[in-house]
Amino acid sequence: MQDDFDNDSESLSLDPGFADRFERDERRGLCKLYLISPPTIDAGFADTLAAALDAGPVAAFQLRLKGIDDHRIAELAGPLQAVCAAREVAFIVNDSIGLAKRLGADGVHLGQDDGDPREARDVLGADAQIGVTCHDSRHLAMEAGEAGADYVAFGAFYETGTKETKHRAEPSILGWWATLFELPSVAIGGITPDNAAPLIAAGADFIAVSGAVWDDPEGPAAAVAKFAALKGMG
Repeated sequence: MQDDFDNDSESLSLDPGFADRFERDERRGLCKLYLISPPTIDAGFADTLAAALDAGPVAAFQLRLKGIDDHRIAELAGPLQAVCAAREVAFIVNDSIGLAKRLGADGVHLGQDDGDPREARDVLGADAQIGVTCHDSRHLAMEAGEAGADYVAFGAFYETGTKETKHRAEPSILGWWATLFELPSVAIGGITPDNAAPLIAAGADFIAVSGAVWDDPEGPAAAVAKFAALKGMG
């Protein structure tokens, strides 16, 4: 019966103005910034990260490095973990439950092909923060919640050069989720200080950003400050 409900809910299109009919529930708190690393980093990135984290409130930092082995990622991760720990910013590993365990990370972010939240919980423990990419799918988000995820991520909301995207989400899915579920949501994909406002207003608990911070011509610290100044951010 639950599967039928999930599949039926997925087939029904949301009113694009769905989120506009609801005010943000103050009990959810302010929207928070979730930083994702650039695709490549060097040993000096720890200083860049520290400056960014010191420029405004940041809830989490995700280490997402592609094309290099886990040994090299582990070498690069140590200084970054120290920077995050000193500022009480959650350190999240992308994709790999095993690497998150090896590093003693605060959590792991799983794509749809990167493992099950239940497995991650068994390996990483009760206190780990486990996130799941759900694209533009309400069905996948409900499945992730039932599997014990700590947050669900929707996107991409805008064009992004950080990674290839096959799914495009609308702000209405954030409003739908915030109205029906307590589990936090993360909005991701091409988000900048100029286009984040509709996602914050729609009910995103976190906005995940990468290029908009690291590639800002004024520098990452200035970019974080711009996000921090947006209405509804904190």
